[in-house]
Parts: sequence; structure tokens; C-alpha cells
Amino acid sequence: MTKIIQKTGMALFIAAIAILIGSLFISNYQLADEVLKEVISESQLPHFKQNIEEIKGRTYTSKFIFLNDLDKVIQSTNTSINDYNQIGNQNLDNVSSIDDYNAGEYKVKLTKKATQGILTDHSLLMLWLTFGLGIIGALLYIIPKIAKSPGIKNDHIFHSANTSGKGWIGYIIGGLLILFYVLLYWYPQYITEWILLMDPISYSLNGGEASRWFFYGFLYTLAIVVMGVRMIIKYRHSKYHIIRTISVMFFQTAFAFLIPEILIRLNQPSMDLKNIWPLNYNFFYDYNLESLLSSGNLGLFMLIWGILLIVLAVPLFSYFYGKRWYCSWVCGCGGLAETLGDPYRQLSDKSVKAWKIERWMIHGVLVFAIVMTSAVLYTFFTGSGSFLFMDSYTIRQVYGFLIGAAFAGVVGVGFYPFMGNRVWCRFGCPLAAYIGLVQRFKSRFRITTNGGQCISCGNCSTYCEMGIDVRWYAQRGQNIIRSSCVGCGICSSVCPRGVLKLENGPEAGRFGAPILIGNKSITLEK
Repeated sequence: MTKIIQKTGMALFIAAIAILIGSLFISNYQLADEVLKEVISESQLPHFKQNIEEIKGRTYTSKFIFLNDLDKVIQSTNTSINDYNQIGNQNLDNVSSIDDYNAGEYKVKLTKKATQGILTDHSLLMLWLTFGLGIIGALLYIIPKIAKSPGIKNDHIFHSANTSGKGWIGYIIGGLLILFYVLLYWYPQYITEWILLMDPISYSLNGGEASRWFFYGFLYTLAIVVMGVRMIIKYRHSKYHIIRTISVMFFQTAFAFLIPEILIRLNQPSMDLKNIWPLNYNFFYDYNLESLLSSGNLGLFMLIWGILLIVLAVPLFSYFYGKRWYCSWVCGCGGLAETLGDPYRQLSDKSVKAWKIERWMIHGVLVFAIVMTSAVLYTFFTGSGSFLFMDSYTIRQVYGFLIGAAFAGVVGVGFYPFMGNRVWCRFGCPLAAYIGLVQRFKSRFRITTNGGQCISCGNCSTYCEMGIDVRWYAQRGQNIIRSSCVGCGICSSVCPRGVLKLENGPEAGRFGAPILIGNKSITLEK
């Protein structure tokens, strides 16, 4: 019976995914005058209208042809604007051309508003056939697992087509995740139907249309909540894992998704109150600072709150609890890794070479974030466009592209089935680097080991998502104080002998010498 329920759930989930992907190809597209007035800026609108007559009112059955023609219109509009500016006189102000960013935004908004068909006529039905059906299918597959014994089992995980790192299912999932992030960040005009599906939910929360970031926030939160149920069922023998999983589900749902959207509805400044610089790399951007400073008491509170998190909360909480207080209990990136990425945790590279690369990369990103933020603040307070002979806007743009999008999104999540679930946290997150430095040198947190009980089974190392060879420390009875450790506690849960224990003890002895227990002697290493 359990297998029948799970197979039914998987069938429903696959059907929902198929309908969701198919929804990208079932619409027609037609532009109208009122749509142009809503989207195009007032100064650019006359020039835009001059070049759109050929496609306005025309019904397109292919999004690719529609977007191709829209590209031509934008190019022609820029040509018209440039000609206008060259001919202009002293009584006329120059009109700014459509830059790449605004061109992308115009494509998304115009395509979304031009969409016609079942998605607009029956939006709630399509929402249920995609996300609703997907949730039901996922839960039908997950919940019956409660009949099995909890915890990680020796079930040939490295031979699985999904979780071995070389299996065909894993390759397909990884490829789809990478493709999704590429479309989300750089070609969102091709997924406007998915954004359109979110309109009913967006209107109910913030009172406005859904954007691609609302769609992504909803999908992100949904993944953490649904896969969080799986996590709780799998590790239900451990109160620690149950509580921390509920914690990341709560913080993502409330702090990262619901509260920011409700604040928008109340015409208040909106931000993820748990997101901390330098992970929240645009916190000190000029537009964000100006928005917060001009938004009254709430905006000022958010600004002070964000600064206090950086200078006070991180060192204080990290001193008492290590990285786990944030990386395993609060962070949305960590929450997605722990829930959606849990099946791939064993794929993290445990080699010394990977450890060396990790240290250079993650601290390099932290330095990059500090330089970028320094440039942004220098520009904000001085009005200068350059910082140390570097253009501050270019630095910000490069950081956003390389780190904020390509690394954190495409690689950070898309590479789950190839490199494990903590690729971003391990190699790229600047906040993890900051907290890790505190944990390494000034913290009460450590994982203690009882070397005399270790049987070298290797479960701890296999399932360490941060690529730490835990067994190496356990065999020597040596405390684990690595800066990369996020205190997830899985190593302790999978140990059959109770060798590992998460502790917040006195600093004294934290770097204590390991004790080696042999057949005929006990040696204290110095």
C-alpha cells in the first residue's frame, strides 16, 4: 500500500511539472495601447509607439517570434531616440535611450501583459494543476516514509540514479536547475507564464502583480516547506533536527517571504529581516540607503537593525553557538541546502585539495564583498563615481553578476546533484566566511569526539555536507573546530557509537590535544 501511494504521488508530481513546463508554450500574445502606457516610460513612449505599429494588435502564437519582433522594436526605438537627441535644441531635454536593464524589464512586463489564453482565463485552475498538484504529489511521496525507520541507512546511496553524482536522474535534475536559474536571472521573458501564475497570490499578499522575484521567493519557500516535511520525517529520532528544520521553515516563510510582501502592501520599506551583509550585498547600495532613510521610523529601524546584525549579532551569537545559529537555523540558503539538497549531501568533496580551494575562494569572495561595499559607501557619501581608481558601479555590477547570480544561484543550487548541497555555503558565501572566522578563533562551539569509541565506519565523513573528513578527527579524539562546520549535527546522528557531540563549552581546552588510544597504550599528542 505504501508503494502504491508513493508511486501515485510521484505520478502526480511529474504530471504537475509537465503541465508547468507545458504552460510556457500554450499562450498567444497581443499588445495593446493601454499596455504600452503602463510599462514604457513617458519620455520614451512616443518613440516606442512610432516603431511598434507593425506588431501592435497582431496575435502571435509563438513567444519566440513575439520576442524577436519586440527586440527589433527596442532597437529601432533607441535609434529614434538617438536621432531625436542629435536634432534637439536648447528648449528640449535629451531622452535617455533604453539600456540593457530596462530593455529586459520591458520585455518581461510587455510579454506578461500581452499573454492571452488559458493562463489568463483560468489562472486559479492552472495554479492548482501546477503548484497545487505538485505539492499533493510530493507529500504523497514523502509522508509514507514515516512507516520506515528514521535516520540515514546503508541503502546503496552511491549507486542511486539520483544521488550518486553520476546517475542519469541526477544529471537531469542538475541540468533543469541550472537552466531554471539562467532563465530566471538573464532571460526571465521566457518564463513570464510562471510569473503570471503567481498573480492571484501576489495580489492577496502585496496588492500588486507578481514579479519574477515574487515567483522565485514563493517557489523557494515552497521547496523549503515541502522538503522540510521530508527532513522532519527522516530525522524524527532527533529533537535537534526537528527543531532546527522547523526553524528554517519558519524564518524563510515569515521573515523572507510573508513579512516583506505584507510591508509592500502597507507602503512600507521591505526587506528580509534575517538577511545579513555581506550575504545581503546590496544592503549598502545607494538606492537602498536612500529608501530606508526616507521612509521614516520604520526605515531607520531597518537600517539600524541591519547594522546591528553585522557588528553585534554575528560575533555575539557566533561566540556562543558557532555558525549553526545562522547557517543551520536561520539562513534561507542553508535552509534550501538542508531540505531540498539533503539527498545530495554525501557528494561533497572531502579531499585536502578541495579544502585548500575552499579557503581561498570563500575568503576571496569576502574580500571582494568588502571592496565592493567600500566603493559603494564611498560613492554614497562623496558623490564620486570612482573608488581607488575603480568605477564603483562597475564593481557593483561585476559582483552582482558573478557572485549574486552566477555563483549563488546557478552554481550554488544547480550543482547540488554534482557537488553536494552546500556548494555556495562552502565555496562562495561571504557571510559564512565572516561567521567562520569568528567560530574558528573566538567561539565556545566545537564538536567533541571520543576516539576510543570510533570504529572508522566513515558515516560521519560520508554525510558531512561541508566536505570535512570528520572520521580523521574522530580517530584521533580531536575536537572539530573547522571554520566551515555549520553545526548541522548530521555527523553525530549517523554515528553508530555516539562518538560525536555538539557542544558549547568553555574556550579553555577547545583546541585541546587529541588522545590516541591503541591496543597497548594511550598517547596524549602534543
